[in-house]
Amino acid sequence: MELFEWLTSTTWGESLMTLLVSMVPVIELRGGVPFGTALGLAPLHALVVCIIGNMIPIPFIIVYIRRIFQWMRRKSPKLNSLVDRLEAKAHLKGKKVTRYKYIGLWLFVAIPLPGTGAWTGALIAALLDMPLRKAVPSIFLGVVTAGLIMTLATGTVVAIFAP
Repeated sequence: MELFEWLTSTTWGESLMTLLVSMVPVIELRGGVPFGTALGLAPLHALVVCIIGNMIPIPFIIVYIRRIFQWMRRKSPKLNSLVDRLEAKAHLKGKKVTRYKYIGLWLFVAIPLPGTGAWTGALIAALLDMPLRKAVPSIFLGVVTAGLIMTLATGTVVAIFAP
């Protein structure tokens, strides 16, 4: 019970929970900013924590996702079909990025819509063989841009509906 109390009653605990939420695929920073703000973190604090949390897995995805996909294909036919779907999704979205390369990757990650984000951007970068040293800054700029958009949106919603 002490851990739960620490996680919900201290800034460090709330920051850790927000960081972990921002690391989750699909939720990422887009869910982390409203989550951290709802916990009571200051919007700028929540934004910084979410950017860090969202960026932690990105280099690992870019470097290791192909090996992980190969392992999944060898492991099971069911996993093979999952990999096929993930690769098809990345290639479909990657067509938008291919034309504009790193600026396209930044814009793709920056738009806070379903199906976009740092995880998908990292998958696209890996499948398009973008070098890590060029892909990570583009994804980082996209995460910061999406974070600013989400922080403004969250602040606007709170201002409208708060008593």
